[in-house]
Amino acid sequence: MKSKELGGMLCLLLTALIWGFAFVSQVQGMDSMTPLFFNAVRFTLGAISLLPVIAITRRGREPAKTDTDPADTTANDRKGAGWRSNPAIVGMICGAFLFTASTLQQYGILYGRSAGRAGFITALYIVLVPILAFVFLRRRINAMVGVAVVISVVGFYLLCITDGFGSLTLADLLLLFTAFLFAAHILVIDEFGRAVDALMLSLAQFATTAVLSWIGSVIEGSVDWQGAASAWIPILYAGIGSVGVAYTLQAVGQQWVPPTRASLIMSLESFFSVVGGALFLGEMMTPRGYLGCALIFAGTLLAQAPAKLPNFRERKAGKRP
Repeated sequence: MKSKELGGMLCLLLTALIWGFAFVSQVQGMDSMTPLFFNAVRFTLGAISLLPVIAITRRGREPAKTDTDPADTTANDRKGAGWRSNPAIVGMICGAFLFTASTLQQYGILYGRSAGRAGFITALYIVLVPILAFVFLRRRINAMVGVAVVISVVGFYLLCITDGFGSLTLADLLLLFTAFLFAAHILVIDEFGRAVDALMLSLAQFATTAVLSWIGSVIEGSVDWQGAASAWIPILYAGIGSVGVAYTLQAVGQQWVPPTRASLIMSLESFFSVVGGALFLGEMMTPRGYLGCALIFAGTLLAQAPAKLPNFRERKAGKRP
């Protein structure tokens, strides 16, 4: 294994750890803040933390010089068609999905008060992405995805439904719906974000989420700076750590690690949410709950496995060097 690839894998592993432990800060932040105000401050810090990253990555770059006639519509089409090539517009669309998903997730965490449980239920988005892609975008799915869905559903049942469906809590339902929204968010980025710069897209969607969260906080009258001051450590971690630092590590790691392997490593986010909950919040689950987490984790791994199968078949058939 090349040293760069190993370094990239370590970056992605650290990304998963930061994101997993961020569930702890999201639980702690609810001790003194409302979900909307917490996200308003968090995503504001996250957007600001990306500014130096963008400045560094663009240092030394010179704008491309072209002699293209503005009236040459053919050349303009090659550069990108309309709003799809505008990171601000695409970012606002993605930000609307991110705002809805993150707000519901935070309410689910508020009512459930469990970092590990929230981490594993949210992780179901990995299984839901190919399902939603098949339903709305008519993309083909592999039989392995069906197996992954069955395993994940069984895991969700064991984790959340302990005494009939009456034991399913509001927090569980909110987090399950959050998983659908995060899956939709990924598909929106995949569909509309291909023609724009990734960092600028992230900045735009984080800023959009922050603005919408601020509007919601003002409307509900939940702006509480005293509460924010008492939860400054969770806010800094959730804002700068899980957004600015983790996003940078992800961007670096994915430059050197193949996409399938990268997604598998970042799936460890759910595992680290349980570890973080146990270490910092003293959370414990029943053996049934841990079995449910294990099955959900297995389902998320299987849902990503098909992406590697076509390349394997091509190599076996001698189509690729």
